[in-house]
Amino acid sequence: MEKTIFLLVAAFIANTAIQAQTCLSNEFAYRIKNEGFTNSKMEELAQFMTDDLGPRLAASQLKLRSEKMVVDKLTELGLSNARIEFASEFTKGGWDNQMNYVAMTAPYYCSFSANPKAWSGSTNGLVSGECVLVDIQTKADIEKYRGKLAGKIVVMPATQTYEMKFSPLATRYTEEQLEEIAQDPRVNSGSRRRFAMGNWQSARELQQAISNFLKEENVLAIVSGGGTFNVPSSRGVNYKVGDPEPTPEVILTIENHGRMARMLAKGEKVSMELNIKNVFTDNQRINNVIAEIPGTDPKLKNEIVLIGGHLDSWHGGTGGADNASGCVVMMEALRIIKALGIQPKRTIRIALWGGEEQGLHGSRGYANTYLYDSEKRKALSGYDKFALYLNMDNGSGRFRGIYLEENDQAVPFFEAWKKPIESLGFTTITLRKTSGTDHMSFTRLGLPAYQFIQDELEYDRTYHTIMDTYERLSISDLKTDAVIVAWLALNAAMDSERIPVLPGYPENIPAPFGRR
Repeated sequence: MEKTIFLLVAAFIANTAIQAQTCLSNEFAYRIKNEGFTNSKMEELAQFMTDDLGPRLAASQLKLRSEKMVVDKLTELGLSNARIEFASEFTKGGWDNQMNYVAMTAPYYCSFSANPKAWSGSTNGLVSGECVLVDIQTKADIEKYRGKLAGKIVVMPATQTYEMKFSPLATRYTEEQLEEIAQDPRVNSGSRRRFAMGNWQSARELQQAISNFLKEENVLAIVSGGGTFNVPSSRGVNYKVGDPEPTPEVILTIENHGRMARMLAKGEKVSMELNIKNVFTDNQRINNVIAEIPGTDPKLKNEIVLIGGHLDSWHGGTGGADNASGCVVMMEALRIIKALGIQPKRTIRIALWGGEEQGLHGSRGYANTYLYDSEKRKALSGYDKFALYLNMDNGSGRFRGIYLEENDQAVPFFEAWKKPIESLGFTTITLRKTSGTDHMSFTRLGLPAYQFIQDELEYDRTYHTIMDTYERLSISDLKTDAVIVAWLALNAAMDSERIPVLPGYPENIPAPFGRR
C-alpha cells in the first residue's frame, strides 16, 4: 500500500511539473491561424520590404529612407509608438552606389555583371586601361610591383574555383536531420577550437598593406571575384569617415573574373572600361526601428517580449532572404495580434535592427541602452524586465523548431507552447546553440534569446549577392512563420511566469571583446 501511495504521489509531482507552464487555449490558436492564413498581408509586406525599400546598406541614404518608410508602415498596421532610435556610432559613415558599368574591351568586348565593394571609391567618369594580374602573398611581394601599376586596372588572383554540385538547389530538413538536431550537443562537446587570432590579424594587416600600396600606385581600379552564375557577391572595404577616398573596387562573378585572370596568366593582353560613381555621406549613426503593442497587466506591462530581425542589407540586391524575410514575419506577427484585438499582459515589441551585417551594431546598441551597460559592467532596469527575444535571420524557410542556447530552463515553456503549432511543422526543440546574428547580443548577457530552426531552401546560394531579391521569398513559408511567431510571442506575453536568465547572470557576463 505504501509503495502504491508513493508511486501515486510521484506521478502527481511529475505531472504537476509538466503542467507548470501554461499555454493559451485552442481558441486563441484557431484565431491566430485563421487571421494569419485567411487575411494575410504577407504578399503586400514582402513587396514593400524589397521592391519598395530597395537596398538598405548600413548608414546609407537608402537605409535612412527605409527607416522612415517602415515607421509609417508600422503605424499603418496599428502598432504603437513606432519610432527610429539611435543605436550606436558608426565610423564608416554612409555610402551609396549611383553608377555601375563594367566591361572587358580586349581581347574582345563583353559587358559584366559587377558589384562595387561598399565604401570603395569612384572612377573619374568612364575610364579604361590595361589589366595587370597582381599576386601578393606576403608584404615582400609588394616590391615586385612597385612603380609599375599607375593607370592600370589591377586584377587580383582567383581565390575560388567552381565545382559542379549534384544536390538540389533548395532543401528542407528531413525527419532524421531534425532528430539529430534535437540531441543535446553538450554530450559530445569535447574541447572547443580556439580562435586563430594571430592568423586573422596577419591576414588583415596584409590586406591593408596591399590596399595602401595600390592607392599609392594610383591604379584605376581593383577587380576581384565572388559569386557564381553571373551573380556577384557583396562585400565592403576598410574605411572610416575622414580617410582619403579608397580606390574603386568591383566584384565580378568567379566565372568572369576567372576568365580574365587565366588570360592574363598566359600573357594575353586584357583591357577593361569602368564607370563607377559612389557617394559618401557623413552619417555616423546606426538606427533601429521600434514599435509595440503595449502590455495591459498592471504588474507585467513593463516587461518586454521582444521580436525582431535586421532591417539593413547589403547593396546590389534588395535584401530579400537576408533579411526582409525576418522583418516581414515579425511585422505580420504583430499585425495578427493587433488585428484580433488581443491585449497582452506584457508589452510585445518589434525591433528591426540596423548594422547587423557590419557587426550586430543595432542589437548591441539596444542591449547597451536598455539592458546592460558594458562600460560600467552593470545591469540596467530593463534587464529584469526582459521576458524573451525571438529572432529570424536564416532566409525565408519554414520554422521547424527553435535553438534554446543550452538553456534547460526554457524547455518546459516551449514544450507547452508548441503543442498547437506542431501541425505547422514546428516540432523540434534543441538545446544547441546557433550563431551569426542578433540574438547573440542578448544571449551573451544570459537572457532568453533564440533563433529558429529553418528550412534552408536556397539561402546559401543567394544571400549577400545581387540576387537576394523578392524572388528569394517563399510566401507560404513566411505566412506559417508569422503565425508561429504570433503564437509564441503571445504565449510569452500572457504566461504568469517567464523564462529565467541563465544561472550566474548578470554577475558572470563576460567583458566586451578586447577588454580585461
